[in-house]
Amino acid sequence: MSTNPKIIFFDIDGTIWDENHNIPDSTIKTIKLLKKNGHKTFICSGRAKGNIIDEKLLNIGFDGIIAACGNHIEMNGKILYENILSDELVKKSLDVTKEQHIPVVLEGPVYHWLDVEKFSGDPYTIKLKKVLKDKALPLEEYEGKIVINKFSGDITKDTDMNVVEEKLGDDFDFLIHEGDVIEFVPKNTSKATGIKKVCELLNIDNCDTFAVGDSINDVEMLEFVNTGIAMGNCTQPAREVADYVTTSLWEDGIFNAMKHFELI
Repeated sequence: MSTNPKIIFFDIDGTIWDENHNIPDSTIKTIKLLKKNGHKTFICSGRAKGNIIDEKLLNIGFDGIIAACGNHIEMNGKILYENILSDELVKKSLDVTKEQHIPVVLEGPVYHWLDVEKFSGDPYTIKLKKVLKDKALPLEEYEGKIVINKFSGDITKDTDMNVVEEKLGDDFDFLIHEGDVIEFVPKNTSKATGIKKVCELLNIDNCDTFAVGDSINDVEMLEFVNTGIAMGNCTQPAREVADYVTTSLWEDGIFNAMKHFELI
């Protein structure tokens, strides 16, 4: 078993839990064992912190959270780094997405802004509003200050991505997921830049880093860390850059990966 302390970064969706937010018992047990063995564990998610609120997830006992693709970092409940979009950039983004018929979810450290009806019954946004409750605010005609790290949207048949790239390409990196879901992430930021900041703050060498993920927004972090692990249920982009592919989420993927590398 490895005696040198490591730091392991875990994606949430498709890695820690499934689409119904169910977490395998073996995953909970593994993360607790990692901590018992002296390793540090971080959530590293594309979700903004305002959407990382599930008690069963937080009660597992992670040392810290990287949220919003590296644009929010906290440890033991204390914010270490925060990148908030300027009012001007929020307005510009809303003007472009409205013009290009992209319904959006604006994602912040506390609140999210969205108009569910604009998503034509999309189950994700209905679920999001239900989960966030009073932390999900209506975007249409909103007059207050919008405090966000990033935003997401749905590409529609009326969207011209060439125009979107021309008008917002200097400000954002675009991550396009299956189903034409697009994430707008502040330029040159990612889960990897968040991990880099954490390692600098904690004085941890890159050779002691691991990451586990399954999706396109995990690619940079899987490439950046010393050992990138893709779940067996991963998408092809994640599989291609991983150093190791473990079993799927419900086949004890996290447990098997940590056992393989002798961290537990």
